[in-house]
Amino acid sequence: MLTILLFYIFIFIGIINLTHIALYLVGANMYDVNTFKTAKRKANSLRRNVKVSILIPAHNEEKTIARCLDSVLTSTVRDLEVIVIDDASTDATVKVVEQYIRTHCDFNRSITLLKRIQNVGKAGALNYALQRGVKGVFVMTLDADSVLHPRAIQYAVEYFYDDPHVVGVAANVRVIDSHSILGMLQKFEYMIGYRSKKFYTLSNSEYIVGGVASTYRYSVLKEVGFYDQDIQTEDIALSLKIAALGNKQYKLVYAADVIAMTEGVATLKSLLRQRYRWKLGSLQSLIKYNKLIFNSDKRYSKTLTWYRIPMAFLGELIVLTEPFLVIYIVYLSVIALSLQNLFGAYILITLYLLWNIWPDEHLSFRKKLRMTGNTPVMYFVFYIVNFVQLTAVIRCLINFRQVVHLQPMGSVWISPERSGHAVSSHS
Repeated sequence: MLTILLFYIFIFIGIINLTHIALYLVGANMYDVNTFKTAKRKANSLRRNVKVSILIPAHNEEKTIARCLDSVLTSTVRDLEVIVIDDASTDATVKVVEQYIRTHCDFNRSITLLKRIQNVGKAGALNYALQRGVKGVFVMTLDADSVLHPRAIQYAVEYFYDDPHVVGVAANVRVIDSHSILGMLQKFEYMIGYRSKKFYTLSNSEYIVGGVASTYRYSVLKEVGFYDQDIQTEDIALSLKIAALGNKQYKLVYAADVIAMTEGVATLKSLLRQRYRWKLGSLQSLIKYNKLIFNSDKRYSKTLTWYRIPMAFLGELIVLTEPFLVIYIVYLSVIALSLQNLFGAYILITLYLLWNIWPDEHLSFRKKLRMTGNTPVMYFVFYIVNFVQLTAVIRCLINFRQVVHLQPMGSVWISPERSGHAVSSHS
């Protein structure tokens, strides 16, 4: 009986995974075609005469904050308001920023440092700046360890002018190179994850605008009351709150040409902590805005309410079944004295990775070759992600009350360890 049940679960999940792979591949290619048509116009477009506010919350970021500011000031957009919100740092972050302001400010690119005595968390720090008022029509938020491509802000602004219904733009976030298994893992993971967002944009089912280089209309941020402070992932909570207004009129889109680099976590312990926070915040957000599930209101696209959000919940259930399915596949291979099942899965994932690498418009030929060389082992390395994701889901089940009973968060912001290595903003 158990074997039959596992068989049908295996078939069901296999169909879902293959369908998603097909949708992501087709969607990404269609997105690329549309982008190609507008790429030349964007590259030659007149820079909009509009002020953009850049918000950088920081807690103990002395190693990376100057690098982040350097990348902002190389932007092709001249009229910038840059606001660094120091959230009770105990290191030299304030001194580094104050020294930077003395040596780098000019008339068009002001840098303001706001200081918080109490650690209120990233959402609280961002709200502190937003509630005081910003000068920009558009607001971009950056993590203090991130690095922007010089044209990232310019390209982000273009999306709002291309479609007046666009209110939020998610950036194409890449992981800074590091010579470690976890670094390689996160580089592949981010590349695959963000390529799938091309399909979500085409189908108008996007609801996650990550915190790194996310850009919004300031008027919409005011309309929704800025960031929620009772959810672990303030970025997901904000974008889902905006989508809840009606994602046909309040569109969230992914911008593959808005490039930002960020540091991956350096240790397995940090990865486990990060992914638990992401998983917890994602579930908190989905439950808080559960009215979107199977909602037939005409304000929402069916792809969001009948596909993307229900699949987000189903995806967590699938994570819980993965260990049993892996054991089942190994069992079938042993019984049949054949590695066909395992080998088939390995070939499928490897080919899918290669299909993500070579069409990528932002990887150099050398980096494509390097990642291709790593591809044969990635099927096995991805089991680390499976373990981390499974652990995160189990912890969420154990802490179920924290998922469903939201509480205002206090001093919860602990920045991960940073390397601070120099990096080019060009990927």
